[in-house]
Amino acid sequence: MPSVVTVDGELTPPAVVEPDAHGQAALLLTESLLHALVENAILTNPDALGVIRTAAEVKFEVAMAANESKARMEESLALLHRMAASFEIDQS
Repeated sequence: MPSVVTVDGELTPPAVVEPDAHGQAALLLTESLLHALVENAILTNPDALGVIRTAAEVKFEVAMAANESKARMEESLALLHRMAASFEIDQS
């Protein structure tokens, strides 16, 4: 990332944007819960993948309806894709 020049002419590094702590905790809790449901044979692995895929479809539809930025939508979908990948590994 390029540096930002301030009013006094000093170069400062750009601000680092950290992920939302609430969102990180919610995502981790959700993935852990899905894994626990699969491990305890309450959901099958394909069922868990279906839940994640449905969430991705809904995310896309909501983002489009809300005119959300493409970057934000893609970031959310990438997180869901990584979650699905953890179940796809278990399926093989």
